[in-house]
Amino acid sequence: MVSTHVTGPEAGGYPLIKVLIPYFGAWPVWFRFFLESCAWNPHYRWVIFTDCGAPAELPANVRIVQLSFAEYCAHVSGQLGISFAPSSPYKLCDIKPALAEVHADELEGVDFWAFGDIDVIYGDLAAYFTAERLAGHDLYSTHARRVSGHFTLLRNRPDMNSAFRRVDGWRDAFESKEHRAFDERAYSKVFLRHKNSPGFVRTLAKALDPWLRRAEFVEAYSTPNAGIPWRDGSSGFPQVWTWNRGRLSNDLDRNSIYPYFHFMTWKHEWRKFVCMADANAEGSLGDFEWSISCNGIDLVELVSMERV
Repeated sequence: MVSTHVTGPEAGGYPLIKVLIPYFGAWPVWFRFFLESCAWNPHYRWVIFTDCGAPAELPANVRIVQLSFAEYCAHVSGQLGISFAPSSPYKLCDIKPALAEVHADELEGVDFWAFGDIDVIYGDLAAYFTAERLAGHDLYSTHARRVSGHFTLLRNRPDMNSAFRRVDGWRDAFESKEHRAFDERAYSKVFLRHKNSPGFVRTLAKALDPWLRRAEFVEAYSTPNAGIPWRDGSSGFPQVWTWNRGRLSNDLDRNSIYPYFHFMTWKHEWRKFVCMADANAEGSLGDFEWSISCNGIDLVELVSMERV
């Protein structure tokens, strides 16, 4: 059972944040775990545009908008004034930085919006992106040297929502049927134009470039085994991640705060193990501690608790 309602503290000054995710095809085997991890983040709201159908149970902070892939592409075309007709949903990664314009009707009264993926398990987002931290910048990436396609936060204001238009050739990139990795490559250069320059140039750019000053690029170590060294500079990554009561840790680090775990490299190895763990669960998935490894997700411990 996935939690159907969220309990937790009132907003208490924390910004209202909405996560926009288009996803078409079929729900992955871990989707109920994704949803449960959303439920433990009461300050965030997810809107998922999909043709997969609505799950029987949804957390109160997740909304499903059902439409076909063709209908969604037509909506993108109309909102952006382009011809958007990709052959594969994977192309949707390219338009992530434009989702505020694509779904402008979703953002009234929202302080921040985010784009991201569903091959993640969220930790305590508000503990990582504290209200104080969010007061400092207009874009937050969980990578140090590029925009993170799996989760990036942007302040909901016109110049940030249209920042993708500062990329030369953005229209051609969107209209191309080929995946261009626009979200992590070309769009990153709006904010990080000198990341490969000598140190003194980067220091000068940080002082003088207003777009760089408005952005925070801090490695969250949320995507291990993907070419970025671990915290100690080595390639020795955690082998097990643990989710418990909306918080993430791993077998190498029990104390740091992780906003989410992006299991990009592990998901291809997962088989029916995740489904079996889900099917064998009685009650809410939130009543269990999850052990996440390259073998899948195991419900390892039933815990008694009340959400606070």
